[in-house]
Amino acid sequence: MFRTKRSGLIRRLWRSRAPVEGDGETDRGTHGSGGCCMGKTAKVAKPNAGSEAELKALTHSILKKIKEKQLEVLLQAVESKGGARSPCLLLPSKVDAKVGQQSYSLPMLLYKVFRWPDLRHSSELKRLSCCESYGKINPELVCCNPHHMSRLCELESPPPPYSRYPMDYLKPPDSMAMQESGERAHWCVVAYWEEKTRVGRLYSVQESSLDIFYDLPQGNGFCLGQLCSDNKSQLVQMVRAKIGYGIQLTREPDGVWVYNRSCYPIFIKSATLDNPDSRTLLVHKVFPGFSIKAFDYDKAGSLQRPNDHEFTQQPRTGFTVQISFVKGWGQCYTRQFISSCPCWLEVIFNTR
Repeated sequence: MFRTKRSGLIRRLWRSRAPVEGDGETDRGTHGSGGCCMGKTAKVAKPNAGSEAELKALTHSILKKIKEKQLEVLLQAVESKGGARSPCLLLPSKVDAKVGQQSYSLPMLLYKVFRWPDLRHSSELKRLSCCESYGKINPELVCCNPHHMSRLCELESPPPPYSRYPMDYLKPPDSMAMQESGERAHWCVVAYWEEKTRVGRLYSVQESSLDIFYDLPQGNGFCLGQLCSDNKSQLVQMVRAKIGYGIQLTREPDGVWVYNRSCYPIFIKSATLDNPDSRTLLVHKVFPGFSIKAFDYDKAGSLQRPNDHEFTQQPRTGFTVQISFVKGWGQCYTRQFISSCPCWLEVIFNTR
């Protein structure tokens, strides 16, 4: 039987759908317990044959209505797992689809099929700043590219209200964009460490978004794979190889966000993620595909932490975010200090 290019694209897309727990393909790095605070995902039982067939029929019927070039965009994003730079997939936002007794908008259905089968509500999502639909409210056409979205990381216990304090020098208005010389000012610098040794130079960040990765197709940003390291530790080399697509660091109007693009958890320590009166800062576990507001401008006024030994020894810690790949540290882990972690980052904000 003659098969069209469109039908071939649809078959490839269905084969590339996100696996659900129990089918033997679920990414081992996307779920699991442990850590103090983390992105939470609900376990999803493998659907029965009837619901699977219904979902397949519904997905196929929707994909058949999408233009061929748009199918190619979706396939590029799905097969590369977000590694390739795929454009927005603009589709009507008002179209609803029904699976069993549950109704989903068209974007939600595509996000569930191709990224998160356990997704329940759009409030669990955060759109990446690179997307055309970022910041738009109820547009007629909305981007349905599953890899232009991330899951919001929920903290196990939210911190109490913080006192507000003018932190305009950290916020991204026009006054910070240029130095007196007329050159664009950096808003942070990033240092890469392997255990107690810094590897490479400090990376100055001027653009609002930065990819930090080890191996990323079409990667543009801070490539850790190009740095020369003399560390022969097997653990360091193993973790280095797992960094993969790494993270995306983004300065947005409400703060600095970190998106985990890799296949393994990352661990973050930041003063604005915790109770300002606690003795020590917690380390937060962020699963693949999740985003977390690593630094909140409005909460940054409460960064006086006299009881935190690490803070008093390193005064700049209040304006620093520490990120470890794969391995955690702190009170919930065997490693007590981040300098014991194989591969980690230090993001230091420019407060001038």
